[in-house]
Amino acid sequence: MTASNSGPNSEQALAHVVRDHAGRLAASLVSLLGDFSAAEDLVQDAVETALRRWPVEEVPERPDAWLFTVARRRGLDVLRRETNYRAKLAQMTWVEPSQRDDRLRLIFTCCHPALSRAAQIALTLRVVCGLSTAQIAAAFVVPETTVAQRLTRAKRKITEAGIPYRIPDVDDLPARLDGALAVIYLLFNEGYLSSSGVHAQARDLVDDAEYLASLLAGLMPDEPEVAGLLALIRLHRARGAARFDDREQLVLLADQDRTLWDHEAIGAATALLVRAARAHRRPGPYQLQAAIAACHAEAESFESTDWPQIVVLYDMLLHLAPSPITRLHRAIALRYASSPGAALDELKDLDRVLENYLLLHATRADLLRAVGRNAEARECDERALALTANPAQQALLEERLSWS
Repeated sequence: MTASNSGPNSEQALAHVVRDHAGRLAASLVSLLGDFSAAEDLVQDAVETALRRWPVEEVPERPDAWLFTVARRRGLDVLRRETNYRAKLAQMTWVEPSQRDDRLRLIFTCCHPALSRAAQIALTLRVVCGLSTAQIAAAFVVPETTVAQRLTRAKRKITEAGIPYRIPDVDDLPARLDGALAVIYLLFNEGYLSSSGVHAQARDLVDDAEYLASLLAGLMPDEPEVAGLLALIRLHRARGAARFDDREQLVLLADQDRTLWDHEAIGAATALLVRAARAHRRPGPYQLQAAIAACHAEAESFESTDWPQIVVLYDMLLHLAPSPITRLHRAIALRYASSPGAALDELKDLDRVLENYLLLHATRADLLRAVGRNAEARECDERALALTANPAQQALLEERLSWS
């Protein structure tokens, strides 16, 4: 990759390479140094150097080793007075990656119960998964400044508390599991439909989410929510070939060619979900979301979807994990189980908490159009368009606006 090949696509590819290897580098450095903040500083320095030099030179054959070398050199250059820290830096040597992925270990470090849940997730998405502050803010539906403050406080807390870098003992795993699951889930969401960038989706993030979920399933095979999350990811991935057209434009669920879906993968993911449910009989949010995805995936057509069952599943989900976004998705299902008017009624008090959430305004626009209130629908679509940087969503909303 050289400067002559620069442009949106090459820049995006370069960012993917850096992000992929930076997460592994962060895990390796934390393991070697035992100092979370110092390791992150070195990673950021190495990443900035790569983004500056690789477009001009070339992406090295071994990006991971290159980043490690830059991080080590930077660490040795920094004025550090702590003898122990300097000794660790001096002893740092590059080790060929093993079959073990240290990112799962780092996820559990970030999800220590001494940190708030929001801080756990934000820190892990930033350091381990390489998401930007803007992407994390989009996932939480909060301002970027809020996320930045959470990151700063979390890093300080880890350093001051001396939180160890290790996968916790078996008895301690449940206290950190919810955070780890949330991180993988949000990582998948960002990859499945990107909040920013020139591409509508980031397949490498989706790959990472499924891989980390499978590692977690191997670590905790008797935890039904882990199986539920893995099934959820695989059910959504099974529709991948039908989600976008040849121009990378978004194809809505109602219009997707279901013959393109991976029905073998759907069957396997559904079987995984059923086994977990029968073995443990402890329904949780990820199992319920996977069950909703299975209802969609198993329907022969959009019209034959079991919408009443989906509404019931959303009711169960709201009981276990109340959320305004879940209420919004339930309203979408209610449109088909009942009527557009009934769905509109469900949206009345969501503006206060989801004012800057694109899907709320796009959904309201669709429902208003269905009941003949076209002028109001156009205003909602315009609001939704102003809230997205995803090219596929932009194209879909611009097409809607061109009709009205």
